[in-house]
Parts: sequence; C-alpha cells; structure tokens
Amino acid sequence: MIVAIDGPAASGKGTLARRIAAHYGLRHLDSGVLYRAVALRMIAQGQDLADAEAAARAARDIDPADLEDPALRSRRTGEGASIVSAVPAVRAALLDFQRRFAAEPPGAVIDGRDIGTVICPDAEVKLFVIASAEERARRRALELTNRGEPVDEAAILADIKARDDRDMNRLTAPLKPADDAVLVDTTTLDAETAFLAAVAVIEARLTAGRTAASG
Repeated sequence: MIVAIDGPAASGKGTLARRIAAHYGLRHLDSGVLYRAVALRMIAQGQDLADAEAAARAARDIDPADLEDPALRSRRTGEGASIVSAVPAVRAALLDFQRRFAAEPPGAVIDGRDIGTVICPDAEVKLFVIASAEERARRRALELTNRGEPVDEAAILADIKARDDRDMNRLTAPLKPADDAVLVDTTTLDAETAFLAAVAVIEARLTAGRTAASG
C-alpha cells in the first residue's frame, strides 16, 4: 500500500504521515528532507542556491547519511529547500530515489508536495493537507521556540506565503492536489483529530478497493 500525502509547509502533513506509517506498519519518507539535504549541502559549500547546475550536482551526490543532520530542520535550510526544489534537474535526480522507496514491500507513506501528482500517481490513497497560513506560521514559531531558536512570527508568516507562491507557481511539479486526493484541513484540528480523520479516509478507500476487486 502506498499513501501519498501532499500539502504546503507546516500544514501538519509530516506528523500525520509518521503516525499513519506507524499505524499501518509501513515505511515513511519525508520527501522534503531530500530537498533540504540538497540545500544544506550547497549552503555548507558556500554555493549560490539559485545555481541550477550546482543544485543538480548536489542532488546527485546526496547520501543517506545526509538525511540525519539536525541542521536539516533549520529555517534557513527550509527556505533553501523551497528554492532548489524548483530546479527541474534536482527533481529528476531525486525522482527515482522516491519511487524506489515507495515500491519496496510492504509499501510506504510519503509526504511532500508532488507525491500524489508526480512521484506516486497510482497511490492507493492520496491526501492533501492544508491549514491557514496564519496557523502554519504559529506552528512553525512554536517549533522554533521549542528548539531555542529566535522567533519573528511576522517574518515566518511572510516566508510561508513566499514559499507557497514558489511551490504553487513553479513550472515543474507545482504544489496542487491530485484529482483524486481527499482534502484534510487541519487549521482547527489537533494532531489526534487529524490522524483519526485521515485513517477514516484511508479505511474508506481500502474498503472501496476491496469491494471493486471482489466485484
């Protein structure tokens, strides 16, 4: 089984994906970490994040060990990931990695921005997780506060809106729900309620699939 979960930054899709993976005994991949790893590698090497050729090289050189660096979760790395993810060559370099991960038994839960539309268009279940920009900024500010990092919520909100604009309007694999994705709005939901809502959607899809197969 493959569950594709897409949505904008800080919508809650990562937390939801991890819980769903644990619940169904599936592997989990946060595809955003791959792009963060590319950005972090470029930042560490002092490269211009807008250099498409350098970004593509960094994507091809990504090592699994790169995905464990705590600096991947910094605000600067997140902003860089949004920039490099718009480079077609970077997306191409990471496409096969994600598809191979999804294809390994017993299946996977993958969250990102183009999982249901590009990476796994045949996924059994597709969710598109959203929340208001203001709520997402509040969540990100709380996350940074808990990590002891300085917080400017107004700046975070501006960054989130800028990332949304880049993600939704890029030429390659723009952020958008797949035609058969189910929308999950977490603006007013806590993590438990969002999880239960998602499980209900998944169970309904699985039941429908079994009914169709038996018919």
